Amino acid sequence: MIPRYSRPEMVALWTPEARLSRWRDVELAALEGMVHAGIAPKQALEVCRAKAGGFTAADVARVDEIEKTTRHDVIAFLTFMEERIGPEARWLHWGMTSSDVLDTSLALTLRDALGLLLTGVDRALKAVETRAFEHQRTVMAGRSHGIHAEPISFGHKLALWYDELKRGRRRLEQARDTISFGKVSGAVGTFAHLPPAVEEHAMGLLGLKPAPASSQIVQRDRHAEVFTAIALVGTSIEKFAVEIRHLQRTEVREVEEPFTPGQKGSSAMPHKRNPILTENLTGLARLLRGYALSAMENVPLWHERDISHSSVERMIGPDATVVFDFMLYRFAGLVESFKVYPENMQRNLALLGGVVNSQRLLLELAKRGLDRQAAYVIVQRNAMKFYEEQKDFKTALLGDAELLKVMSPADIEACFTPDYHLKHVGQIFQRVFGRS
Repeated sequence: MIPRYSRPEMVALWTPEARLSRWRDVELAALEGMVHAGIAPKQALEVCRAKAGGFTAADVARVDEIEKTTRHDVIAFLTFMEERIGPEARWLHWGMTSSDVLDTSLALTLRDALGLLLTGVDRALKAVETRAFEHQRTVMAGRSHGIHAEPISFGHKLALWYDELKRGRRRLEQARDTISFGKVSGAVGTFAHLPPAVEEHAMGLLGLKPAPASSQIVQRDRHAEVFTAIALVGTSIEKFAVEIRHLQRTEVREVEEPFTPGQKGSSAMPHKRNPILTENLTGLARLLRGYALSAMENVPLWHERDISHSSVERMIGPDATVVFDFMLYRFAGLVESFKVYPENMQRNLALLGGVVNSQRLLLELAKRGLDRQAAYVIVQRNAMKFYEEQKDFKTALLGDAELLKVMSPADIEACFTPDYHLKHVGQIFQRVFGRS
């Protein structure tokens, strides 16, 4: 059974209270940098720290009330802090611009969100690894163009998923490094009123790095990398979900989502067991790709900045991270609990009367001295008898006089062992998982 989504830590990163708390942290870190640079008095820092406090729903409401007049969120926040702290609050935001606070606090939020997302990827990786080893040698039909190709193991399919998720994890780690930069460089990034030492000190306190160069903002290619990395992993999850949906089709039924007691598949048809979880993952991946495109649209701003990116980020920041966190949670639970039907895999593998072994016959004939194209003609004409006459492939081969001049019935029979196709699965697992 897949439990309900329960990651309040992710949602909590995006609450108004959390936003104001991060703004406070940035302002205090910058003020400490000013004290160390000899710009602001130490007493101002001590008073501001002592009185800054936390933020309740009532505080958020007060800031919102002020903003109705100021029509500027950071000025409303600073006005509230002046009310709370008193005269020493005049040192907060000294020589700074709004984006110093907004961009640095957004970096903190996205950094922490990516940390949570990485734990979600880790759970998904563990789930895929466990099921891969469970089905390392569970034989099924490999398919290309949706048509039976050659035998594969279901564990091999899952090893592919694991390897792709590992690449996605590395992208998320890189994105976390890329976004972990802030700024306290002022209105157009020139440090006209505060020296770089203040920024360096503040970023050190916050666990970020100072942007080597900035305009009024931290450049948005950093943010685009975050949302693109999220969308890429989300798209991989969609790929896996689509595979499960195909394997759950009535005519296939090799893998199936869990169907829990009391669950209903259709209001009209009581027999239905629909792949609703994987269909949901497919839909959510579309959202993530849209968020990534929006983040890329934010990169080309006017001159040192405009504000067109702001409204976008206020939406896609919480939406993308919460949606993706949910996707990871749902996907991991799905993999942990989906049902696998090896007997149906065997049944489907036999549907084409053994023609999935055609390449093995082709290579065997070539090895015995036949030209490849001549060998191809022999194998293909016998394979086509299944499609056209419903004649079993092995039976057709055993009745082919030309073939029997080159291969004995025992030689032909030996080409129909499914384990032949899995002889290197252990090496593949060693490459992917580091163990077999």
